[in-house]
Amino acid sequence: MKLGVVMPVELGMAGDPERVLEFARAAESLGFDEISAVEHAVVIGDTGSEYPYSPTGKSHLPDDCPLPDPLELLSFVAGATTRLGLATGVLVAPNHNPVVLAKRLATLDRLSGGRARICLGVGWMREEIEACGGDFTRRGKATDEAIAVMRALWAGGSEGVDFAGEFYSFSRAFSYPKPARPSGVPLYIGGHSAAAARRAGRLGDGFQPLGLGGDDLTAAVGTMRAAAADAGRDPSDVALVLGATLPRMDEAKVEWAESLGCDRILLSASRHATTLDAVLDEMNSCSQRMGLGSVGVA
Repeated sequence: MKLGVVMPVELGMAGDPERVLEFARAAESLGFDEISAVEHAVVIGDTGSEYPYSPTGKSHLPDDCPLPDPLELLSFVAGATTRLGLATGVLVAPNHNPVVLAKRLATLDRLSGGRARICLGVGWMREEIEACGGDFTRRGKATDEAIAVMRALWAGGSEGVDFAGEFYSFSRAFSYPKPARPSGVPLYIGGHSAAAARRAGRLGDGFQPLGLGGDDLTAAVGTMRAAAADAGRDPSDVALVLGATLPRMDEAKVEWAESLGCDRILLSASRHATTLDAVLDEMNSCSQRMGLGSVGVA
Protein backbone atom coordinates (compact mmCIF):
# COMPACT_ATOMS: atom_id res chain seq x y z
CA MET A 1 0.00 0.00 0.00
CA LYS A 2 1.40 3.39 -1.01
CA LEU A 3 0.82 6.28 1.37
CA GLY A 4 0.81 9.92 0.32
CA VAL A 5 0.34 13.15 2.25
CA VAL A 6 -1.82 16.10 1.23
CA MET A 7 -0.12 19.48 1.52
CA PRO A 8 -1.88 21.38 4.36
CA VAL A 9 -2.71 24.51 2.37
CA GLU A 10 -5.30 25.50 4.99
CA LEU A 11 -2.39 26.55 7.22
CA GLY A 12 -1.57 29.37 4.79
CA MET A 13 2.00 28.14 4.29
CA ALA A 14 1.91 26.90 0.71
CA GLY A 15 3.38 30.15 -0.61
CA ASP A 16 6.34 30.06 1.79
CA PRO A 17 9.27 28.29 0.09
CA GLU A 18 10.99 27.30 3.32
CA ARG A 19 7.84 25.80 4.83
CA VAL A 20 6.93 24.00 1.60
CA LEU A 21 10.35 22.36 1.49
CA GLU A 22 10.21 21.55 5.20
CA PHE A 23 6.96 19.69 4.61
CA ALA A 24 8.14 17.92 1.44
CA ARG A 25 11.51 16.87 2.82
CA ALA A 26 9.84 15.56 5.96
CA ALA A 27 7.41 13.52 3.85
CA GLU A 28 10.31 12.02 1.92
CA SER A 29 12.50 11.28 4.96
CA LEU A 30 9.58 9.72 6.82
CA GLY A 31 8.97 7.25 4.01
CA PHE A 32 5.77 8.59 2.47
CA ASP A 33 5.42 7.85 -1.22
CA GLU A 34 4.12 11.19 -2.47
CA ILE A 35 2.74 14.59 -1.67
CA SER A 36 -0.39 16.00 -3.27
CA ALA A 37 -1.13 19.65 -4.10
CA VAL A 38 -4.53 21.20 -4.85
CA GLU A 39 -5.47 23.78 -7.47
CA HIS A 40 -7.60 26.86 -7.79
CA ALA A 41 -6.33 29.24 -10.46
CA VAL A 42 -8.51 31.93 -8.94
CA VAL A 43 -11.02 31.98 -6.09
CA ILE A 44 -14.15 34.04 -6.54
CA GLY A 45 -15.38 35.80 -3.41
CA ASP A 46 -18.98 35.02 -2.47
CA THR A 47 -19.19 32.39 -5.20
CA GLY A 48 -22.66 31.14 -5.97
CA SER A 49 -21.29 27.67 -6.72
CA GLU A 50 -21.82 24.99 -4.08
CA TYR A 51 -18.70 23.36 -2.67
CA PRO A 52 -19.61 19.66 -2.76
CA TYR A 53 -17.38 18.48 0.11
CA SER A 54 -18.92 20.45 2.96
CA PRO A 55 -22.38 20.24 4.51
CA THR A 56 -22.59 24.03 4.34
CA GLY A 57 -21.79 24.17 0.63
CA LYS A 58 -18.92 26.55 1.41
CA SER A 59 -15.20 25.81 1.18
CA HIS A 60 -13.29 25.66 4.46
CA LEU A 61 -10.50 27.76 2.90
CA PRO A 62 -10.58 31.55 3.15
CA ASP A 63 -10.72 33.41 -0.15
CA ASP A 64 -7.19 34.77 0.37
CA CYS A 65 -5.58 31.43 1.25
CA PRO A 66 -2.30 31.05 -0.70
CA LEU A 67 -2.86 28.39 -3.36
CA PRO A 68 0.21 28.21 -5.62
CA ASP A 69 -0.04 26.68 -9.05
CA PRO A 70 0.36 22.99 -8.20
CA LEU A 71 2.63 22.13 -11.12
CA GLU A 72 5.00 25.00 -10.34
CA LEU A 73 4.96 23.99 -6.68
CA LEU A 74 5.68 20.34 -7.50
CA SER A 75 8.49 21.36 -9.85
CA PHE A 76 10.01 23.38 -7.00
CA VAL A 77 9.73 20.36 -4.71
CA ALA A 78 11.15 18.00 -7.35
CA GLY A 79 14.44 19.87 -7.37
CA ALA A 80 14.80 19.50 -3.59
CA THR A 81 13.88 15.81 -3.29
CA THR A 82 15.00 12.57 -4.91
CA ARG A 83 12.27 9.94 -4.78
CA LEU A 84 9.13 11.71 -3.51
CA GLY A 85 6.12 11.30 -5.79
CA LEU A 86 4.54 14.50 -7.12
CA ALA A 87 0.75 14.43 -7.33
CA THR A 88 -2.15 16.79 -7.82
CA GLY A 89 -5.52 16.47 -6.24
CA VAL A 90 -7.38 17.89 -8.05
CA LEU A 91 -6.06 19.71 -11.15
CA VAL A 92 -9.06 21.55 -12.67
CA ALA A 93 -8.87 20.36 -16.27
CA PRO A 94 -11.22 22.98 -17.85
CA ASN A 95 -8.86 25.73 -16.63
CA HIS A 96 -6.12 24.54 -18.99
CA ASN A 97 -5.40 24.31 -22.71
CA PRO A 98 -4.46 20.62 -23.03
CA VAL A 99 -1.76 21.26 -25.64
CA VAL A 100 0.08 23.50 -23.17
CA LEU A 101 -0.78 21.23 -20.25
CA ALA A 102 0.63 18.18 -22.06
CA LYS A 103 3.98 19.97 -22.35
CA ARG A 104 3.97 21.07 -18.70
CA LEU A 105 3.13 17.61 -17.39
CA ALA A 106 5.65 15.88 -19.64
CA THR A 107 8.34 18.33 -18.54
CA LEU A 108 7.61 17.78 -14.84
CA ASP A 109 7.56 14.01 -15.29
CA ARG A 110 10.70 13.89 -17.41
CA LEU A 111 12.84 16.16 -15.28
CA SER A 112 11.70 14.51 -12.03
CA GLY A 113 12.52 11.03 -13.31
CA GLY A 114 8.94 9.84 -13.73
CA ARG A 115 7.60 10.99 -10.37
CA ALA A 116 4.42 12.78 -11.53
CA ARG A 117 0.90 11.45 -10.91
CA ILE A 118 -1.89 13.76 -11.98
CA CYS A 119 -5.38 13.62 -10.55
CA LEU A 120 -7.68 15.86 -12.54
CA GLY A 121 -11.33 16.73 -12.43
CA VAL A 122 -13.92 18.97 -14.03
CA GLY A 123 -14.14 21.49 -11.17
CA TRP A 124 -17.06 22.82 -9.16
CA MET A 125 -16.67 26.63 -9.13
CA ARG A 126 -18.43 27.99 -12.20
CA GLU A 127 -16.93 31.46 -11.86
CA GLU A 128 -13.37 30.11 -11.68
CA ILE A 129 -13.75 28.06 -14.84
CA GLU A 130 -15.39 30.93 -16.69
CA ALA A 131 -12.63 33.31 -15.54
CA CYS A 132 -10.14 30.90 -17.14
CA GLY A 133 -12.10 30.92 -20.41
CA GLY A 134 -13.86 27.58 -20.00
CA ASP A 135 -17.49 26.64 -20.56
CA PHE A 136 -18.85 25.33 -17.27
CA THR A 137 -21.81 23.59 -18.87
CA ARG A 138 -19.59 21.62 -21.29
CA ARG A 139 -16.63 21.02 -19.00
CA GLY A 140 -17.15 17.25 -18.90
CA LYS A 141 -16.90 16.82 -22.68
CA ALA A 142 -14.00 19.25 -22.82
CA THR A 143 -12.15 17.25 -20.15
CA ASP A 144 -12.67 13.99 -22.04
CA GLU A 145 -11.22 15.56 -25.16
CA ALA A 146 -8.35 17.15 -23.22
CA ILE A 147 -7.30 13.72 -21.96
CA ALA A 148 -7.30 12.42 -25.53
CA VAL A 149 -5.24 15.41 -26.72
CA MET A 150 -2.57 14.95 -24.07
CA ARG A 151 -2.21 11.24 -24.61
CA ALA A 152 -2.03 11.70 -28.37
CA LEU A 153 0.75 14.26 -28.04
CA TRP A 154 2.72 12.09 -25.61
CA ALA A 155 2.43 9.06 -27.89
CA GLY A 156 3.19 10.94 -31.12
CA GLY A 157 6.31 9.99 -33.02
CA SER A 158 8.32 11.06 -36.04
CA GLU A 159 5.25 11.77 -38.20
CA GLY A 160 3.72 14.19 -35.74
CA VAL A 161 0.18 14.13 -34.40
CA ASP A 162 -3.09 14.99 -36.13
CA PHE A 163 -6.12 15.66 -33.97
CA ALA A 164 -9.58 16.82 -35.00
CA GLY A 165 -11.98 17.23 -32.10
CA GLU A 166 -14.91 19.35 -31.04
CA PHE A 167 -12.78 21.69 -28.92
CA TYR A 168 -9.20 21.23 -30.19
CA SER A 169 -7.65 20.46 -33.55
CA PHE A 170 -4.14 20.47 -35.04
CA SER A 171 -2.04 18.75 -37.69
CA ARG A 172 1.55 17.46 -37.66
CA ALA A 173 2.08 18.53 -34.06
CA PHE A 174 5.31 17.54 -32.29
CA SER A 175 5.52 17.75 -28.50
CA TYR A 176 8.87 16.97 -26.89
CA PRO A 177 10.28 15.96 -24.47
CA LYS A 178 8.10 12.96 -23.85
CA PRO A 179 7.16 11.86 -20.33
CA ALA A 180 9.66 9.61 -18.58
CA ARG A 181 7.32 6.62 -18.95
CA PRO A 182 6.33 5.35 -22.41
CA SER A 183 2.71 5.10 -21.24
CA GLY A 184 2.70 8.83 -20.45
CA VAL A 185 1.93 10.66 -17.25
CA PRO A 186 -0.65 8.72 -15.20
CA LEU A 187 -3.98 10.54 -15.31
CA TYR A 188 -6.35 9.77 -12.46
CA ILE A 189 -9.90 11.10 -12.28
CA GLY A 190 -11.01 12.76 -9.07
CA GLY A 191 -14.54 13.59 -7.99
CA HIS A 192 -17.65 12.51 -6.14
CA SER A 193 -20.22 12.18 -8.93
CA ALA A 194 -21.33 9.20 -10.97
CA ALA A 195 -20.01 11.05 -14.03
CA ALA A 196 -16.53 11.19 -12.46
CA ALA A 197 -16.66 7.48 -11.68
CA ARG A 198 -17.71 6.66 -15.25
CA ARG A 199 -14.99 8.93 -16.67
CA ALA A 200 -12.41 7.12 -14.55
CA GLY A 201 -13.61 3.76 -15.80
CA ARG A 202 -13.60 4.85 -19.44
CA LEU A 203 -10.48 7.00 -19.56
CA GLY A 204 -8.55 7.08 -16.29
CA ASP A 205 -5.41 5.36 -15.16
CA GLY A 206 -7.03 5.56 -11.75
CA PHE A 207 -10.01 6.82 -9.76
CA GLN A 208 -9.76 9.10 -6.72
CA PRO A 209 -13.25 9.39 -5.19
CA LEU A 210 -13.63 12.49 -3.04
CA GLY A 211 -15.86 13.04 -0.05
CA LEU A 212 -17.47 9.60 -0.24
CA GLY A 213 -17.80 6.88 2.36
CA GLY A 214 -19.83 3.81 3.19
CA ASP A 215 -22.40 2.75 0.60
CA ASP A 216 -21.77 5.85 -1.51
CA LEU A 217 -18.10 4.91 -1.89
CA THR A 218 -18.93 1.30 -2.70
CA ALA A 219 -21.43 2.44 -5.32
CA ALA A 220 -18.94 4.84 -6.92
CA VAL A 221 -16.27 2.15 -7.18
CA GLY A 222 -18.85 -0.21 -8.70
CA THR A 223 -19.86 2.46 -11.23
CA MET A 224 -16.21 2.99 -12.19
CA ARG A 225 -15.61 -0.72 -12.69
CA ALA A 226 -18.80 -1.20 -14.68
CA ALA A 227 -17.85 1.69 -16.97
CA ALA A 228 -14.39 0.19 -17.47
CA ALA A 229 -15.90 -3.15 -18.46
CA ASP A 230 -18.36 -1.46 -20.82
CA ALA A 231 -15.40 0.31 -22.47
CA GLY A 232 -13.62 -3.00 -23.03
CA ARG A 233 -11.08 -2.39 -20.28
CA ASP A 234 -10.06 -4.64 -17.42
CA PRO A 235 -11.51 -2.90 -14.34
CA SER A 236 -8.53 -4.04 -12.29
CA ASP A 237 -6.31 -1.90 -14.53
CA VAL A 238 -7.95 1.24 -13.11
CA ALA A 239 -6.16 2.00 -9.84
CA LEU A 240 -8.09 3.22 -6.82
CA VAL A 241 -6.95 5.96 -4.41
CA LEU A 242 -8.74 6.49 -1.10
CA GLY A 243 -8.34 9.03 1.68
CA ALA A 244 -7.87 9.01 5.43
CA THR A 245 -6.41 11.19 8.17
CA LEU A 246 -2.90 10.75 9.52
CA PRO A 247 -3.89 9.92 13.13
CA ARG A 248 -6.40 7.26 12.03
CA MET A 249 -4.07 5.45 9.65
CA ASP A 250 -3.32 1.90 10.82
CA GLU A 251 -3.16 -1.66 9.53
CA ALA A 252 -6.93 -2.02 9.82
CA LYS A 253 -7.32 0.91 7.44
CA VAL A 254 -4.92 -0.80 5.03
CA GLU A 255 -6.99 -4.01 5.16
CA TRP A 256 -10.18 -2.02 4.53
CA ALA A 257 -8.62 -0.23 1.55
CA GLU A 258 -7.23 -3.45 0.09
CA SER A 259 -10.68 -5.05 0.36
CA LEU A 260 -11.93 -2.39 -2.08
CA GLY A 261 -9.03 -2.92 -4.47
CA CYS A 262 -7.16 0.22 -3.39
CA ASP A 263 -3.37 0.43 -3.68
CA ARG A 264 -2.81 4.02 -2.49
CA ILE A 265 -4.12 6.11 0.41
CA LEU A 266 -3.79 9.90 0.61
CA LEU A 267 -3.53 11.15 4.16
CA SER A 268 -4.60 14.56 5.45
CA ALA A 269 -3.77 16.16 8.75
CA SER A 270 -6.48 16.20 11.39
CA ARG A 271 -8.43 19.37 12.10
CA HIS A 272 -6.54 19.62 15.39
CA ALA A 273 -3.22 20.13 13.58
CA THR A 274 -3.33 23.90 13.20
CA THR A 275 0.40 24.51 12.72
CA LEU A 276 2.97 22.93 10.42
CA ASP A 277 4.82 21.56 13.45
CA ALA A 278 1.63 19.79 14.52
CA VAL A 279 1.20 18.34 11.02
CA LEU A 280 4.79 17.11 11.05
CA ASP A 281 4.17 15.48 14.43
CA GLU A 282 1.17 13.62 12.99
CA MET A 283 3.26 12.55 10.00
CA ASN A 284 6.06 11.36 12.27
CA SER A 285 3.69 9.33 14.44
CA CYS A 286 2.01 7.79 11.40
CA SER A 287 5.37 6.88 9.86
CA GLN A 288 6.50 5.15 13.04
CA ARG A 289 3.15 3.38 13.48
CA MET A 290 3.20 2.10 9.89
CA GLY A 291 6.93 1.33 9.82
CA LEU A 292 7.59 3.63 6.86
CA GLY A 293 10.85 5.45 7.45
CA SER A 294 13.99 5.33 9.51
CA VAL A 295 14.43 9.09 9.92
CA GLY A 296 12.21 10.95 12.35
CA VAL A 297 11.34 14.61 12.56
CA ALA A 298 12.40 16.31 15.79
